[in-house]
Amino acid sequence: MTVAGIISALIVGLVIGALGRLVLPGRQSLPIWLTIVVGIVAALIGTALAQAVGVAVTDGIDWIELVFQVGLAALGVALLSGFRGRSTV
Repeated sequence: MTVAGIISALIVGLVIGALGRLVLPGRQSLPIWLTIVVGIVAALIGTALAQAVGVAVTDGIDWIELVFQVGLAALGVALLSGFRGRSTV
């Protein structure tokens, strides 16, 4: 993996993670680094899911793949926010 690949993964992770947080109502108590990690993981799993379904490569913007990624990021943020919210005293 090149430096450009790492930087682009961080940017995509930040965007997907931020979109995942925006979809959820209320306030999430996750640090930005954890949002980026959730976004990167959601982007990777969402792409694999879109490839498995057969909608990863389409003409123009891959909206279905983006919906998969943002939905998974929202799920990840919700799960981690719930776990972190319960563990803090």
